[in-house]
Amino acid sequence: MNIKNYGFIPSAEQDTCAGIPARITACHKNKFEFVCNKGEGLAHLKTSNYFKSDEICPTTGDFVVIDYRTDGESIILKTLPRKTCFKRIDPSSNGIGAQVIATNFDYIFILQSLNQNFNPNRLERYLTLAWESVATPVVILTKADLAEDLQNKMCEAKQICLGVEVIAVSSKTGYGTERLEKYLKAGKTVVFLGSSGVGKSSLVNFLAGRNIMNVKEIRKSDGRGRHTTTHRQLIMLESGAMIIDTPGMRELGMWDAADGLGHSFADIEKYFGRCRFRDCCHQNEPGCAVKQAIENGELSQERWNNYLQLKKESAYSEGKNDYLIQKWQRNKRIAKNERNLKKMGGIK
Repeated sequence: MNIKNYGFIPSAEQDTCAGIPARITACHKNKFEFVCNKGEGLAHLKTSNYFKSDEICPTTGDFVVIDYRTDGESIILKTLPRKTCFKRIDPSSNGIGAQVIATNFDYIFILQSLNQNFNPNRLERYLTLAWESVATPVVILTKADLAEDLQNKMCEAKQICLGVEVIAVSSKTGYGTERLEKYLKAGKTVVFLGSSGVGKSSLVNFLAGRNIMNVKEIRKSDGRGRHTTTHRQLIMLESGAMIIDTPGMRELGMWDAADGLGHSFADIEKYFGRCRFRDCCHQNEPGCAVKQAIENGELSQERWNNYLQLKKESAYSEGKNDYLIQKWQRNKRIAKNERNLKKMGGIK
């Protein structure tokens, strides 16, 4: 087994501590599956490195440095810098924390099925966060064999997905899957994202040529189902390409996605420099290019409203993030001062 086949590129960061490079292939609470030059294994975090410092906790797709053990669990010493990262608001954090879904991927496949699951507003959310990750998004419309209005759905998706390829596929018949081959090259990593029931696991099985992921039936009433994938998992295909399959996400809150908004809504932001006033708020000001575009039918009111909503959520999360960073830094200073006082005998 060669870690370079998993996308690892040697760097100076890896040499900063003793150990060997590995890639995280799955996470199970406080246990991590990995691959390295010596094989596969299970590892846990080194407490002093991760819980007593600001070392970033690894997730599926991360490259790490490990102390490899043959007689038990290996120990993760360090998380190496990430080239790409997809994150959202952590649903369990009350809107004040980010959840990293996957890292170090080249492409993001955003999956929506051509049944009741097709949702343009949700697609805009995924695209915004996908652009923020710095990777290249690709929109995959699954279950093309069940679609009665395939062309209309394709047109609707393309109007939203500016500069993004939209591909309709069927894991049952193989329709359209040949167009995915250019993304699934040896050494490349693709993360699959989408709601429950869109057919992520079925597509993984089709691309792998065998059943490596469980597939469950979905409800006919609303096209939804239970999560087939229960944890994020990196899978190596025979082609040498890697897929990170993820559980279906019911919530997709914005987390500091200003750059992603600029990409996803370039058709809106192009009007910002055309207003009469530089500080135009695009509300009731005279000479507002955005309002004029809506009145002329160049821009839909719904898309403008969606942009404002996502921008509001992104700004809110960014403010929360700054607050948490400042709070963490303040608490760290206080703890340091207390330790210094104890050393000097100032605190009994």
